Amino acid sequence: MKIRTVFVLLFLSVYTFCLAGNPISGLLERIDKGASRKFAIELKKGEKDFFELDQRGNKVVVRGNNYVNIATGINWYLKYYAGIQLSWNGMTAKLPDVLPPVGQKERHETDLSLRYDFNYCTYSYTMAFWDWERWEKEIDWMALHGINMPLAAVGQECIWFNMLQKLGYTKEEVNRFIAGPAFLAWWAMNNLEGWGGPNPDSWYVQQEALQKRILKRMREYGIRPVFPGYSGMVPHDADVKLGLNVTKSDLWNGFTRPAFLQPTDERFAEIADLYYSEQERLFGKADFYSMDPFHEAENATSVDFDAAGKAIMNAMKKVNPKAVWVVQGWTENPRPEMMKNLKNGDLLILDLFSECRPMWGIPSIWKRDKGYEQHDWIFCMLLNFGGNVGLHGRMDQLLNNFYLTKNNPLATHLKGIGLTMEGSENNPMMFELMCELPWRPEKFTKEAWLKDYLFARYGVRDEKIEQAWTLLANTIYNCPFGNNQQGPHESIFCGRPSLNNFQVSSWSKMANYYDPTVTEEAARLLLEVADRYRGNNNFEYDLIDVVRQAIADKGRIVYNRTIADYKSFDKKSFAADSRKFLDMLLLQDRLLGTRSEFRVGRWIEQARKLGNTPEEKKLYEWNARVQITTWGNRVCADEGGLRDYAHKEWNGILRDFYYKRWEAYWKTLQDELDGKPAVTLDFYAMEEPWTLASNPYTSAPEGDCIDVAKEVFAKVFK
Repeated sequence: MKIRTVFVLLFLSVYTFCLAGNPISGLLERIDKGASRKFAIELKKGEKDFFELDQRGNKVVVRGNNYVNIATGINWYLKYYAGIQLSWNGMTAKLPDVLPPVGQKERHETDLSLRYDFNYCTYSYTMAFWDWERWEKEIDWMALHGINMPLAAVGQECIWFNMLQKLGYTKEEVNRFIAGPAFLAWWAMNNLEGWGGPNPDSWYVQQEALQKRILKRMREYGIRPVFPGYSGMVPHDADVKLGLNVTKSDLWNGFTRPAFLQPTDERFAEIADLYYSEQERLFGKADFYSMDPFHEAENATSVDFDAAGKAIMNAMKKVNPKAVWVVQGWTENPRPEMMKNLKNGDLLILDLFSECRPMWGIPSIWKRDKGYEQHDWIFCMLLNFGGNVGLHGRMDQLLNNFYLTKNNPLATHLKGIGLTMEGSENNPMMFELMCELPWRPEKFTKEAWLKDYLFARYGVRDEKIEQAWTLLANTIYNCPFGNNQQGPHESIFCGRPSLNNFQVSSWSKMANYYDPTVTEEAARLLLEVADRYRGNNNFEYDLIDVVRQAIADKGRIVYNRTIADYKSFDKKSFAADSRKFLDMLLLQDRLLGTRSEFRVGRWIEQARKLGNTPEEKKLYEWNARVQITTWGNRVCADEGGLRDYAHKEWNGILRDFYYKRWEAYWKTLQDELDGKPAVTLDFYAMEEPWTLASNPYTSAPEGDCIDVAKEVFAKVFK
């Protein structure tokens, strides 16, 4: 009997880990000091990914077959038992002294074992200036939401910095090739060279150190990073400098693009080996490598796609024979000719925009009749483009498209889900919904899910809150099939003024799909109960976001009225409506100043904080300012199509940048009505000074958000 007892205790010690010895302890303590003592964590083997919730005495038991699934179980418990939702706007919470009990054991499992995170663009539009403190929160967020294979692109430039010098490039030449901090994503995707640089030596040092901390924490959780691999990118002058056989592309929005090293070039394997050896020296090996050759390349017809695919795959397999190539399913990529002779299991395709333009075989403007054929793939949600601010979602379409995979033969090789947003820290509801899909085997309606989501989000059940969010879920969060716009409806306040201002960024593909007065009604309902929820962080964040959306939608109505006044030669009404538009813009600025998440100062502070000298701080701030406004130089801003692509409806930039454009524009139209000669404004000349400025902005919120929201709403909708 004693031997059996010893055996049982030994068995439990193998599978039930002391909290102090695993990453879950640190996670819980970061959520709330002392929280780790309120849970019992059990690591158990399982044939499938799973988590279980159970009760032992006064402790909540969370079991799972790995730490990420255990963290997912903790998140599920916090949301649906304790009414606590951890999100980008708040990763800490005060847990009850005694946790609500789990009355009956609850188990969730999934066959979708791969849960991916990030787009290359996310690394620039949202994460360009993150430090370790911010990254630590994000890794916790990933674990809590089941993410186990994120793109890990920090420090990619360090590999190239070292590699190119070994190939004979000078440091100055390398820095003319590598982009600055806010533009590294498009450099990594073969779109441009050098813009935003040159980077100081200290940038490479600190990014290398940051990536090592990130990878260490990921690996503690059991998260398997996806490393950027090598697919043939070389500097545009590599034909002259290195004597390589390269293919050169046309300009991309006015920028010189890197060249593509032909895989048939005898030095392709040599350069790939050099890249991977340098990567391994700095960061180790990975099980997944991300490579997207020919991304948005228009003149790749001279490339032997079959040979390219094999060369890229062979170079990766030399590093790790079991590694998998991760590639984006986007427009014409991955090219069928590149895929056809690659083995199943060696390629993993991210169906990047599954909630809108799925390529895997169901109806869509990007439908592939044969799907991805023999290759594994992941169902992804893109949702946000450019990191733009705005409520947006495709709830019904997301649910419909996802559950069609259950019985569609083209989904035989579906392996997981992915978050592939260009910008994050927005629309938390959509990310919660997406991350729960692998754990919910049966299809459900958004209406049924919404009620429990709101309890998780606010910790209460309130009829008016439910009314408000039901309105939003059926309208602005339910962009329908056939509407292929990229991301949220854009705020008219952020647009470069014209007589036909519908879109803000030239690539948005916006099309009206909801009644703009609905957001006004939702904001009104939330304001009616706002006093009850003072201090409720999630409620206050959402209140500001919904009121912001209502004002932006109203702004579009007032804009159209003002243009009609001008075209009707109604001078009096034009003066009144143009003034109202400008007043609303300033009220929006004041509203958004009450939350740090909606302040341009937060973005600029992040950038400046990474600088070690005044010169570095200035460079990083310039990167931050340019990216969210002109994006590039005059050619790019006026002709290239990227101006305002990453526009932000934020406090500070509204009054100091967008307001000035609109004020000047309305004045020119008023002058015309008054009989003065027409004037063509040079908008870039107005915009560039703000990008070069260094006037201080702060992330610190100003004013009580509920009081200000009430006041601003009353003035706008009087």
